[in-house]
Amino acid sequence: MQKEGYSAYLVGGCVRDLLLGREPKDFDVVTNADPEEIKKVFRNCRLIGRRFRLAHVHFGREVIEVATFRGAAESSNDEKQVLNNEGRLLRDNVYGTIEEDVWRRDFTVNALYYNIKDFSVVDYVNGMADHKAAQLKLIGDPETRFREDPVRMIRAVRFAVKLGFSIDVKCEQAMHKVADLLSSIPSARLYDEAIKLFLSGYGLQTFEMLRHYGLFKELFPATEHSLAVEDDGFPRQLLIKALENSDNRIADGKTVTAYFLFAAFLWEPVQIRAADKIVRGVPEYIAYQDAANEVISQQVKSTALPRHITMAMREVWTLQSKFNSRYGSKPSRLITHPRFRAGYDFLVLRAETGGADKELAEWWGKYQEANENDQRKMTQPPRKAAGGKSTRKRGYRPRVKKTSPGNEA
Repeated sequence: MQKEGYSAYLVGGCVRDLLLGREPKDFDVVTNADPEEIKKVFRNCRLIGRRFRLAHVHFGREVIEVATFRGAAESSNDEKQVLNNEGRLLRDNVYGTIEEDVWRRDFTVNALYYNIKDFSVVDYVNGMADHKAAQLKLIGDPETRFREDPVRMIRAVRFAVKLGFSIDVKCEQAMHKVADLLSSIPSARLYDEAIKLFLSGYGLQTFEMLRHYGLFKELFPATEHSLAVEDDGFPRQLLIKALENSDNRIADGKTVTAYFLFAAFLWEPVQIRAADKIVRGVPEYIAYQDAANEVISQQVKSTALPRHITMAMREVWTLQSKFNSRYGSKPSRLITHPRFRAGYDFLVLRAETGGADKELAEWWGKYQEANENDQRKMTQPPRKAAGGKSTRKRGYRPRVKKTSPGNEA
């Protein structure tokens, strides 16, 4: 960009993270060139976005996001900048200078510009001081900035947890006041934010902070409601344990699947609804199917979980009742199910938090490790005890031998 005569700086999270001694996840560039001019400089450039016009410059698998300096709207009727009745920005393609651009950014620590000409950090908003103090502070009036884009409240929590920063008091006060504005954000965008929040390795701490500011209930309303209902006098712990396990897996360099975590998020709401239906006489299997449908239909209005995620969640939930069948041929068929491992891990999670029989989870753990001969022994139905009473456990049904008419077994 500079070779073509434009001004260009690194900006935002990459500068912030480099100052912390961290390796940036990606690099953002800001320039005085408009999107069409950027595209002329790079053949491997693609322009994206309607709300914020951006240039993505591709280098193999790497993508460098290049934005034009933002400016202030010249009038309230400027078509390049559109706000709704609540003050949220619907479109913002007013271009300006670096001195104007800095006031359009969210947090002071994200408004630091790195100049490659003299290797200096350009700071207009006291961001270096806030960075040194490990504090997140919004540029401008917090409530106004949150109304422009309510997702900034989620970003505040994510950055605070990830960086170990505190949130400015005025920012906190505004978050408590306008948390409900998140309901106006498209559910698809909130799904993307939820992935960043809970699959970053700081899920448990993020969850606790979101609840503190009243933000979690806007993302997962049914889950928030279920957390207020105790289970036999005890707080529900499955979600807490699931987040803790996920954070540990990420810390160990292991993968975490989104559908498993979201299945844990919504399991308690499904349980509560199913139990209510069963009390009203609905058969157990149908009650759980209907409860799952209702919970997912409600959830996608807040956080648009994709279809492939919800289908996988249903499979994990459906498998839970199938684990009760330990005799005959059912275990050997169940272990070949594509979601068996996820379903088993969910069973273990339930057992650890009091929602399933620990002995049942241990049995399935041993069954997986056993050889074929031992597996056959484990699935043999118990023999009848003295007195003729069967010692078979529930869940086993003997195979009925078909006979010809007049020769009943």
